Amino acid sequence: MKAQYQQFCQSEPGLPIFFQDWYLDAVCQEGEWGVATVEEGGKVKGIWTYFMKQKMGFKYVTMPNFVKFMGPYLPGNPSTTEQHQILAKLLAQIPRVASIKQDFHYSITNWLPLYWQNFQQTTRYTYLLNVSDLQKVLDEINRNIRRNIKKASEQITIEHWDDPERFYVVNKMSFDRQNIPIPYTLEQFLHHDAALNEHKQRKLFFAVDQLGQLHGASYVIWDDQVAYYHLAGDNPQFRQHGAGILLIWEAIQFLHNELGLKTLDFEGSMIKNVEAIRRQFGAIQTPYFSVSKNFSKTFNFLEKVRNLKGLFV
Repeated sequence: MKAQYQQFCQSEPGLPIFFQDWYLDAVCQEGEWGVATVEEGGKVKGIWTYFMKQKMGFKYVTMPNFVKFMGPYLPGNPSTTEQHQILAKLLAQIPRVASIKQDFHYSITNWLPLYWQNFQQTTRYTYLLNVSDLQKVLDEINRNIRRNIKKASEQITIEHWDDPERFYVVNKMSFDRQNIPIPYTLEQFLHHDAALNEHKQRKLFFAVDQLGQLHGASYVIWDDQVAYYHLAGDNPQFRQHGAGILLIWEAIQFLHNELGLKTLDFEGSMIKNVEAIRRQFGAIQTPYFSVSKNFSKTFNFLEKVRNLKGLFV
């Protein structure tokens, strides 16, 4: 099945990077990934990727680190009736598990077949920025953001060191500042980085001042259609200097000038202050579905126990 899916990945130019077989191989180290497919007349009508883990005797489908979207992907433009049929056939192929929790790609706007199967859905948002016209992007950026970009560029330069370990250190600073454990180890990050580097689909940005002090960093990845503001971090000592804003602007210029891509996906965020920055850059709020269902009553109970929350991730 995976060999056939690899052929599909190579032949489907619009397939987001998070669905690519080599990317899933790189990030699904704590469990196993699989894919359901529906074909008609030798043509793939739909696929559904999933990541399965096992803990405390339960098998469950969840989201792996470094993956923004999973679940169904429907090539072409199937009618609503066709979508119902394809999604139902795909869902029937998912292994029997205690729970399913996935974030669907925003191209999936129809989740009725799951609603009919008693799934729950929460609408979340990412932010997409059209960068086909760089001057238009700059003109539509919030005035305060433009001023902060100019101010930051007078004291900070952007370097492109091929140093993922240094990036991880800065990335971790942002989690430490919020007293949140970073959800992936250095080894996991480097494994994912090595695959992206091999496929030449990532770029590291470091914001450095005139004294060589590192203010922040960002990590951009891309596929054939879209670039993603994948990961970022900042040094808490220098947050007021505007490196985060400058890093975004540099990423925008890079994907326009060097990659020739038209869309930047900020990969969220639902966090109020971060969301405001996305909008101030002119990005468009774009909904996607987070769907879930617990099939096991015991699993459901354990998940709801206060001191075990976060256990099944």
